[in-house]
Amino acid sequence: MELFELIDTISAREASIQRLYAREGVNIARGGNMRDPRFQKRLVETVRFLHGVYNGTIPRYHLQEAMTTSDFPLLFGTVIQRQTLASYREWPATWRSIAKVVTVPDFRLVQRDYDPFGGDTRLEEVKELEPYPAAALDETNPLTYKIKKYGRRMPFSWEAMVNDVTNKLKDAPIRFGRAAVRSEQYYFTSLYVSSTGPRSTVYSNTNRNIVNTTNGADHTNPALSILGLQDAFTVLYKQRDPVSGEPIMIEAVVLEVPPSLTIVAQNILNATQLIIGADSADQRIVTNNWMKSNVTLVVNPTLEMIDSSHGSTAWYLHAAASVGKPLFEAAFLQGYETPQLFMKSSNAVRIGGGGSLIDPLQGDFDNDSIDYKIRHCYGGIIIDPLASVASNGSGS
Repeated sequence: MELFELIDTISAREASIQRLYAREGVNIARGGNMRDPRFQKRLVETVRFLHGVYNGTIPRYHLQEAMTTSDFPLLFGTVIQRQTLASYREWPATWRSIAKVVTVPDFRLVQRDYDPFGGDTRLEEVKELEPYPAAALDETNPLTYKIKKYGRRMPFSWEAMVNDVTNKLKDAPIRFGRAAVRSEQYYFTSLYVSSTGPRSTVYSNTNRNIVNTTNGADHTNPALSILGLQDAFTVLYKQRDPVSGEPIMIEAVVLEVPPSLTIVAQNILNATQLIIGADSADQRIVTNNWMKSNVTLVVNPTLEMIDSSHGSTAWYLHAAASVGKPLFEAAFLQGYETPQLFMKSSNAVRIGGGGSLIDPLQGDFDNDSIDYKIRHCYGGIIIDPLASVASNGSGS
C-alpha cells in the first residue's frame, strides 16, 4: 500500500509519541524497510504529528520530546528528505528531454573512448569462407569530464527555532530542493548556451547546425516562425554521420525556447493548419499542422539568465533523448543521484541526562546554532553537436 493510501487507514488513537516512536515492535532506527507497512504507518503518523506542530494544534514541546525517543529522529529525517525531493522534482528540469543521463562511481576523470558514430554503416558482402570485416570506430577524440560536488549550509539560531519553529522546519528543505534543481538547470544549459548566444563550440559552420533561412531573405539565425522552424528541421535532417556519411535518423524533436517566445511557439505548434507561401497567392499551400505531433515544446527560463545578448530571441531544436541522439551527457554520482539533506548533530551533553547526546534541535554546544546542509554531485559534457540546431533570432 502506498504512503498516501495509508493516511486514510490509520486510526488517530495510535498517534501518540510513545506508541509510535518508542522502542516497541520493529526498531525502525535499526534498519527499518521503507516498504514495510509498519515503517510507512509510523511515517504517516510522523507527517500528521509535524502538521499538528506546524498549525499549532500540538504544543511545540512535544516535538522536543519526540526527538529524544529511539525512532523519531530517523522518521523526522525521512520526512524532511522527502520534502526536499518533492520540491526538487516539482521544478521543471527541461534538460532531461535532450540529455543522456548516467551515473559514475566516483569523482575521477570520466572518459568516453569513442564518439557515438561508427559501426552502423551499410553491411558489406561477406564471401564464402572469408572473414567478416571489422567496424571502425572513431577513437581519435575521446571525451573526458569530471563530476563535482555542490552544496550549501543554512545555519540558524536556537532562538529562531524557539520563536518560529514552523517556518524554519518547513522552509529549509523546500528552498534546498529548489536550489538543487535550479543549479542543475543552469549547469546543463551552460553546456550549449553562453553569454553571447548559442555556444560557438557547439553551434558552428563546422558542425553545420546554425539555422539558415532559405524561404525568405538570404541570412542566418532567423526569428522563431513557421518558416524559421521549417528551416531548422531542414538543417537538422540534413546532418550526416561524419564517419559513414549516412543520414542521421531523427524521429522526435524538442523545441526549446525562453519565456519570451512561449506564446509564439505555442501559436505555431497549436495551430490547426499551416499556410505556406502566404506572400504569393498563386503558390499558397494550406496543410494540416504536422509540427504538432513531431515537436515537444519546453520553456527554459535559464536561457535568458545565461545569454545576455540573445536570451529573449534565441531558440533551439534538439533531437529528443528518447531517440538515441542526445546533445549531451549528464552524470550523477552513483548512489547519490538526488540531493542529500543533512542536519548537524548536537555536540552537547545535558548534565544529568545520562551522558547521551541531545537532539539536534537543541543546537551546537558553543553557540546553540542549528545547521542544515545539502549536497549534490553532478557533471556533464557535450557528446553530439549534430543532434541540435540553433538560431539566435537576430536575423543576421
